[in-house]
Amino acid sequence: MASFRYKAVTPGGETVEGRMDAASVDDVIARLQEQGNVPLEATDAAGRGALLGGLRRKSLSGAALVEFTEQLGILLHAGLPLDRALQMLLDLPEGERARRVVERIRDRVRGGASLSRAMEEEHGVFPKLYLSMVRAGEAGGALDAALARLADYLERARKLRESVIGALVYPAFLLFGVLGSLILLLTFVLPQFVPIFHDMNVQIPLITRVLMGLGTFLHDWGLLLLTVIVAGSLWAGARMRDPAVRRAFDARLLRVRVLGPLLLKIDTARLMRTLGSMLKNGVSLLAALGIARQVVANRDLGEQLEPAIEAVKGGDSLSHALTAHTSFPKLAIQITMVGEESGTLDDMLLRAADTYDGEVKSAIDKMLSALVPVLTIVMALLVAGIMMSILLPLLSLTGNIQ
Repeated sequence: MASFRYKAVTPGGETVEGRMDAASVDDVIARLQEQGNVPLEATDAAGRGALLGGLRRKSLSGAALVEFTEQLGILLHAGLPLDRALQMLLDLPEGERARRVVERIRDRVRGGASLSRAMEEEHGVFPKLYLSMVRAGEAGGALDAALARLADYLERARKLRESVIGALVYPAFLLFGVLGSLILLLTFVLPQFVPIFHDMNVQIPLITRVLMGLGTFLHDWGLLLLTVIVAGSLWAGARMRDPAVRRAFDARLLRVRVLGPLLLKIDTARLMRTLGSMLKNGVSLLAALGIARQVVANRDLGEQLEPAIEAVKGGDSLSHALTAHTSFPKLAIQITMVGEESGTLDDMLLRAADTYDGEVKSAIDKMLSALVPVLTIVMALLVAGIMMSILLPLLSLTGNIQ
């Protein structure tokens, strides 16, 4: 018998952690499921999986993970045995490392392990939500449907992430290119004119003096300033690990104009899709709430869900609990209420997620389309200011000569 650490969500929606003596991790998961819990994590108490996790992390991600999930769901829906379906998928993932991940999963399944356990052995390759959904599908006998919903969930997230990254590439190059040029002009070009202006007794305008002072500061103290910025970023990152500080910061983020409503919609879509998918897989509402709470990125919103879960546990409806204890959008709560009244809560939650995903994509597209011209105008004004600071003394010098 060995000792194992576990983390699971109870039927009441509470997240529990502890240790259990068992012959294997599979026994731990089986016992937790027999108790009605949804296992989130089960590892050797000695921590032997930690090193492997660092070596194997991110071997299968992005488009490869979506394709693997979707194709595996299709093959299982067609009636193929799990090990044979995995064998057919060996050539699907791009890259040798991804292929080895699938091969190891197939070997563990052939050795008698469940799919969720075989995936969990990869230590970090598959997200916790992914593993929870697979376990729920296994427990409900609908693994193919669970994988299909997972593939849809992952594909939506991947497309949104790629669209944002793709749209930010040009503004990022523009920003760094122009800022680099400005710093070069301020620190090396502008100071070359200073001796000429002094020797010719040229009156230096205010804008030139200001920019000359800024250039001198960057030239003399630039490295120190960079060190302070890096140290400040590391300190801020360390402070953000404090749950109270992180929650206060996230609460302020929600109040920021434009950004706050966008972040709220992103987390609303994430919560609704997770809840709807878990309910579709046969997970109880309280257990689904306990799991979905962990996928909400904003800590303040996540903490707001605690009293809501307690209210549902006490017999309250989900829509009323969300209205009373959280700041999620009214439209999402109204859709939830309609789902409860019609007995189609899972479908309505997924529809609400689709609605907010569309709104998020539209808002991001508008913000990114406005970002490039705004950056261009700002950078043009900065460059014009530096050129004016050089040209005005030169024009004055030309006038004196004449």
